[in-house]
Amino acid sequence: MAGEKILLVEDNAVNRRLAEFLLRSQGYLVREAATAQEAFEILKTERPDLIVMDIQLPGMDGLEATKKLKEEPATAGIPVLAVTSYAMTGDREKALAVGCAAYITKPLDKTTFVREVATHLRGKGDV
Repeated sequence: MAGEKILLVEDNAVNRRLAEFLLRSQGYLVREAATAQEAFEILKTERPDLIVMDIQLPGMDGLEATKKLKEEPATAGIPVLAVTSYAMTGDREKALAVGCAAYITKPLDKTTFVREVATHLRGKGDV
């Protein structure tokens, strides 16, 4: 499928460019945010089909941002894929506990990343 809208929340410009490139190469429409607050501003007027959320963000981290998204009826149904380069024991469980649909570690493996995005976009319509 192509044309699905993805909100990419990533503060690191290099990581953001890589993820954006991989997503656009699959035909997805990508909107970017560098902070959770920026993502919330975008979500006031746009509804992506999926959110790729970095866990280590300045200010509010990705786990807290995901928790807030899942508490709001307007955004609760949007799948969130957690992405982090600081994978610690228990982080996957924490991400899933706040409502993330998947947990992906950096550096991004192109095949795994693209597969996870496609899987969760497909699953969204089946809910």
